[in-house]
Amino acid sequence: MATNFWSPVRLSIEIATVSGLFVLIIGLFFGKVMTNRKFKGKAFVETLFLLPLVLPPSVVGFLLIVIFGRNSPIGQLIEWIFEQPVMFTWWAAVIASTVVAFPLMYQSAKTGFEAIDEDIEDAARVDGANEFKLFMSISLPLGLKAIISGTILSFARALGEFGATLMFAGNIPGKTQTIPTAIYVAIDSGNMEMAWLWVMSMIGISFLMLICVHLIKS
Repeated sequence: MATNFWSPVRLSIEIATVSGLFVLIIGLFFGKVMTNRKFKGKAFVETLFLLPLVLPPSVVGFLLIVIFGRNSPIGQLIEWIFEQPVMFTWWAAVIASTVVAFPLMYQSAKTGFEAIDEDIEDAARVDGANEFKLFMSISLPLGLKAIISGTILSFARALGEFGATLMFAGNIPGKTQTIPTAIYVAIDSGNMEMAWLWVMSMIGISFLMLICVHLIKS
């Protein structure tokens, strides 16, 4: 029973951690790029970034299958390089979690960067700071609270991802079975004891992370 309980927990944390790292890097990049910049089509691009927040998980999963499936150019390229398809693998779960968690990180990073006084950054540029040094010494420290909050929320969202993961990565015990999919299977098979254990673990982890976000913002 202990093994059955901990396997989805371990996988969920591993997948959420890796996807959280990807989301942090991508979210910081695009959050900084899109901050205080105006260009034609910006609203369209930002809408695409935020779309996974409102799309049904089944739609996200379907689109991932279309983009990374064996019949797609990207899927065929991945299969040629790694000699196996990406669907129904650990990495498929990471990709699904990354896609659904990205909007939270992007929005948090962008909000944090937009709150920085542009005069401070302009003064650093006048003093000779390049864009990388400016980002590391000014933008990142000043936007750190929002970035940390976004990272925590993104991790929580990745940890709780269900629909897209089930469609794209499947529900393979010890390989792609995360806590949400394990709960689904446990309820379906009538194993309410295990379902309750996983539910309580998710509630506990999510509660702690939301407390951390609240403490950071206060």
